[in-house]
Amino acid sequence: MPLSGVAKLSKRNHYEEITEQLKRLITEGKLRVGDKLPSTKELSEQFGVGRSTTREALSALKAMGLIEIRQGGGCRVISSAPSEVELPELASLRMNRETVLELLEARESLEVSNASIAAVKRTPEDLVLLSALIAEMGRSIGDESEGERLDLQFHLTLAKATHNSIIVRLFESIMGHIETAIHDIRRVELYASATVAGRLYEEHQAIYDAVAAQDAGLAGMSMKKHLQHIESIVRRHLG
Repeated sequence: MPLSGVAKLSKRNHYEEITEQLKRLITEGKLRVGDKLPSTKELSEQFGVGRSTTREALSALKAMGLIEIRQGGGCRVISSAPSEVELPELASLRMNRETVLELLEARESLEVSNASIAAVKRTPEDLVLLSALIAEMGRSIGDESEGERLDLQFHLTLAKATHNSIIVRLFESIMGHIETAIHDIRRVELYASATVAGRLYEEHQAIYDAVAAQDAGLAGMSMKKHLQHIESIVRRHLG
């Protein structure tokens, strides 16, 4: 059954627009606690978007604490107001926009080099560890907390595969600050969405393949592509 009060998107499809329209229906009481949302297929048709876009919007609403997504499909409204912790943290994040972007720039500079160096210096033992993490990532798509943990572990293991203790310390320092700054974005955007998590898995697989092949140039390019994807997502949230 179509929802009343929603409009088909007229410009380029952004899941944020769908999220905002559904959030408004919930906060204004047009969708009440306990109400079941239409299926992903029905919502996609009503908004005029692909199902992956709709799934990302639903994942964002889930992260706000507004809906639950049940195994096997189906979404139900569980709260009429977003979690209070979300907005202050995002406001704080926007206040430090330039610092966050500088951290991401520094991370890209370091990690592109890390990937290239690791491709040359990695040992068979390093590959075993990285391969195991990639396999776990594939099994954990859709699990926010596990996806976040494995992502960090992959990048740390890659830094250690450079066999340069200074590089490892630099990486740990930069990532400590970045994780504090974009923790909520990582949870909402990167891991709650199975579509985005699947793409991240493919990007990590490409980095691993290049390192395994000892192709320093390809390893660096694959890392750069991956981190630019992350940065584009963070920039959307920073405004």
